[in-house]
Amino acid sequence: MKNFFDNAINLESLSILFSQAPVGLAMLMGEDHVVLTANVLCLEFWQKGSEVIGLPILEALPEIANQEFPKILREVYQTGTTFKGSKIKTLIEKDSVLQTYYFDFIYTPIFDTERITGISVVAIDVTEQVSTELKLKENELLFRELMEISDYSTAIYTGQDLIVTFANDQMLKSWGKTRAVIGQKLEDAIPELDGQPFAQILRDVLTTGKPYIATEDKVDLVVDDMLQSYYYSISYRPLHNASGEIYAIWNMAMNVTELVEARLKAQRAVKEYRDLAEAMPHIVWTTGTDGRLIYFNENLEILLNRSRAQIADLDFEQVIHKEDFQNLKRIWALAEVEKKIFELEFRIYDGRGEKFVWYLNRATPVLDDEGNIFQWIGASTNIDEFKKLSAQKDTFLGIASHELKTPLTSLKLYAQVLERMLRKTGDEKNAEVAKKMDIQIVKLTSLIGDLLDVTKINSGKIHLNKEDFDFEKLALEIIEDQQMSTSYQIEFKTKSVGMVFADRDRVGQVMTNLISNAIKYAPNTDKIIVQIIEANGNVEFSVEDFGIGMPADKKDRVFEQYYRVSGDDGNTFPGIGLGLFISAEIVERSNGKIWVESVLEKGSTFSFSLPQVKS
Repeated sequence: MKNFFDNAINLESLSILFSQAPVGLAMLMGEDHVVLTANVLCLEFWQKGSEVIGLPILEALPEIANQEFPKILREVYQTGTTFKGSKIKTLIEKDSVLQTYYFDFIYTPIFDTERITGISVVAIDVTEQVSTELKLKENELLFRELMEISDYSTAIYTGQDLIVTFANDQMLKSWGKTRAVIGQKLEDAIPELDGQPFAQILRDVLTTGKPYIATEDKVDLVVDDMLQSYYYSISYRPLHNASGEIYAIWNMAMNVTELVEARLKAQRAVKEYRDLAEAMPHIVWTTGTDGRLIYFNENLEILLNRSRAQIADLDFEQVIHKEDFQNLKRIWALAEVEKKIFELEFRIYDGRGEKFVWYLNRATPVLDDEGNIFQWIGASTNIDEFKKLSAQKDTFLGIASHELKTPLTSLKLYAQVLERMLRKTGDEKNAEVAKKMDIQIVKLTSLIGDLLDVTKINSGKIHLNKEDFDFEKLALEIIEDQQMSTSYQIEFKTKSVGMVFADRDRVGQVMTNLISNAIKYAPNTDKIIVQIIEANGNVEFSVEDFGIGMPADKKDRVFEQYYRVSGDDGNTFPGIGLGLFISAEIVERSNGKIWVESVLEKGSTFSFSLPQVKS
């Protein structure tokens, strides 16, 4: 080997090899690591020109002073141990700004006899590869780990017979061979290459002088006594002698098998998931942050009765019901700001039946490593039949509730008359029974009223008679009424907060619901606190109890229709779960907000706010 380098490769050839290498190469001499030479690619890596030749590395690249490279260089120079770095983060100054790059590199000591005189540097910019890894990770494309790039393999082949003149340990390891192949013809050294294109490609490079570079060539090699397939990024570059004649080929290879197989696996996995999405009865879709569809299954094409190309350019305002579109934009924008799940029912135009159909639409934001949304994954479920059944149910409840009001009114009157008659005759025992009957009729009337309110809300027919009224005065009236019918102490904290513009009776209904709920869900206490304050141009009304409270995951559900909170024993409290739903609808239709703060076993505070009328 020594004779080969002494006789076969002259200084000019090595210089050409050095300058043409597809990797960054440099030599740093002495304890100060003076840049003796650096090829063009290395200077490009450093973002410097030839003026750094002759400078100590820390003067040439002052930005690396606080990075790990000076320490590594010292250790290599002092110990003579080669250092290999993989995907090392590096900050390089470009246009006066530190920018991040990633490199695979090898620091190898240079010996003069037995004394270390410098360090050779071999570097490959893997920034794009690292970026690819990060992108794959961010997209969570169905695989957990990306391949690790192996060390680089190097060999030199001479003449038309392609004699293996030089091969480093990594190349021998890649071939699954020993140093016994040095000096042999390539096709004899690696007989399994017969039938593969590489020997012919090498001869073409010898003949034409044109380098061959491939990023993912498949090669079959016998390794560990087994024929196996690998993928390599390969560089074949011609070497010229002093006369300019091509006499050898320099081969650098990098094993990218893990990367290729990972990508193929990801592609197969993506196909499997897309096949799964196509098999689902729902519409499955993904969008970017701009709201444009990235992927959608065939069900969307069927619904809209349009081709995939037409849907890709579709303005969805054309196919979403105009009464739902503005609310969709508002809820979507809110979900983007809060980075939470988007969920909304709205109507989409069915291109087959030429009518609008109700869909439940739900999307989950996908966040990058910095917590920013870069994609939404969603599904849309046809709930049109459910909405029709729900409308029929509401119609039935409305009719039934309305029809029950008249006999209940008469029944209440009869109970009150009966109570008075029994008391006049001195029959107190039966009079109390009649009174209890009257109380139960009142409760039943209240439930029927709630059912009527719900049917009005669901049908959009609830009407609010808005007017200016004194908020504090109304609260005081409600509290006095409630205090008369309960043994609980209602502590009232207030100050004059002025006027609000809303439906006075409906706001009173909300206050009554919150106070009665506080009493209901605090059975083992005897006090609740009602408070009114001003806050940011709003009037806030809150009711605090010291009852059972609720876990955090239940707080957002208490305002849902028919939802009821359970006690410790799993039993629910009396009621049908409509009061808070109705209250929330009234407050929201009055341009207000309603919320709850609660700690399990400690109690809850229900609050709502309305805009204050400016005087």
